[in-house]
Parts: sequence; structure tokens; C-alpha cells
Amino acid sequence: MKKRLVLPLLAWVCALVFFGACSKGDPQSAGTAKLDLRLTDAPGAFDALYLDVQQVEFHTDEAGWTTVDLLVPGVYDLLEYRNGVDTLLCTAELPAGRLSQVRFILGENNSIVVDGMEHPLDVPSGQQSGLKFNIHQELMPNGAYTMWTDFDAARSIVETGNGSYKLKPVIRVFTELTDGRIRGMVEPMEANPIVYAINEADTASAIPNADGFFMFSGLPEGTYTVVAEPDEASGLAVYEKPGVPVTFGIVSDIGTITLVPSSEEE
Repeated sequence: MKKRLVLPLLAWVCALVFFGACSKGDPQSAGTAKLDLRLTDAPGAFDALYLDVQQVEFHTDEAGWTTVDLLVPGVYDLLEYRNGVDTLLCTAELPAGRLSQVRFILGENNSIVVDGMEHPLDVPSGQQSGLKFNIHQELMPNGAYTMWTDFDAARSIVETGNGSYKLKPVIRVFTELTDGRIRGMVEPMEANPIVYAINEADTASAIPNADGFFMFSGLPEGTYTVVAEPDEASGLAVYEKPGVPVTFGIVSDIGTITLVPSSEEE
């Protein structure tokens, strides 16, 4: 009787091993995850920065490149999406697993407006291989994720010697789980202030809205010094507020910054 049980038992074990191996190697067996990709911007001192975004491609270790159509393909003025404002580019359903890269496929209508004049924007390989940047995000089966791509406009634009402009994108990527924020107000806006959040690792900048409101998004956790720097011609002093904590899931509100004349600062 014992010998008769051996073959059926071995066959059953082998079947489990075989189907288990097939299941492990099949990307579809791991399920899928939903991802919303949103666009935001760290501003630069330009009137407008237009990018002609046509498609987005996602690279996962399980499935390679997946092309996703935008909700509204076309030209986006990046400077409209600052101080906490963003826009939804696309919603994708991707295989669960490791998301490693994202690529923006651009059209030909890319330009920058400086001092009221529009200039063509050279985007090397933008139409061919796209703007590609790395991401390290694990997508869990049946998970739902929101991800922001933050173009740093000030660092991404290079003015060449002949007066033309080139895009060398500096992009941060963050999710709702890695979204540290600082917000506040600054006055008077007649001083054209720029606000900075500075820590040992990096510096982020914000150009306040017309009413003085500013917000930093996607900051790593840590302690920051907030600096408001007015135009030199204003005669106002630079403001510094050290020790501003940033914790994921909490917005650090520093209230209103009032810039004062340099003589009063002394």
C-alpha cells in the first residue's frame, strides 16, 4: 500500500511546484495597480514655460514599457502649476511590482517666454526618446497611488551663448507618502520676493502668488530654514526663519512674513 501512495503523492507535489513556478513568473498573476500621474512645478523667473506633452510611458520590471495616453495631450504652461496647484496628466493601470522609470514624449511646440518675448525651447531627444527620469516605487496588487512630477523650472532652463534656450530637465518625483509641505504668506508683494526652503541637502524655491501665498510641496522630511528674499531695489531686508519642521502628512504653516526696511533690521 505504501508503494502505491508514492507516485500519486510525488505527482501532486510536482504539480504544486510547477504551477507555483508558473504563477511566480507570470506578471499578470501579481495583479495590477492604479496610478494617477500629476504635474506640478517649482517656478523660475520666466513669464511662461510651455511643454508640448503628448504621451507618458511607464517602465515596470515586470512588463517593460507601457504607453499611456494623456487625458488632454498638448501644451502645458508649467508656471501655472505652482504653490500647491497641479493637474492630472493621466491615469494608468500597471502591473504590480517595481515601477522604475517614467518618460514624457513631447511634441514640437515647446517654448519659453522671457520679458514678454517668446523663444523656441530646444529639448534634446524630447521627440525621439522623451524626457526620462528614474522612480523607485513598489506598486502593490489592487493598490491606488498618486504621484507628482515636479519640474524645477529655474534649474531646468539653460540659456546658451547665442541667446537661445535649452531644456535640461531637473525633476523631482514624490507621492502622497513622501509629500512634505511648507506654506505661508509674504508681504509686501511690491518687493517681488522669492521664498526659499533650505536644508543641508537641498534648496527649494517658490514665487508667491499675487496675494503673497506660497507653498512648497514634495519636500523630504527634515528641518528647514525659510528665507524670503526681496528685490534689491526695494530696500527691504532678507527674512530668515530657521527650525521649520517638515513631516510627511503634515503641512507646516509659518503664517505671514512681513518684510521690513534694511535699516529696521539692523
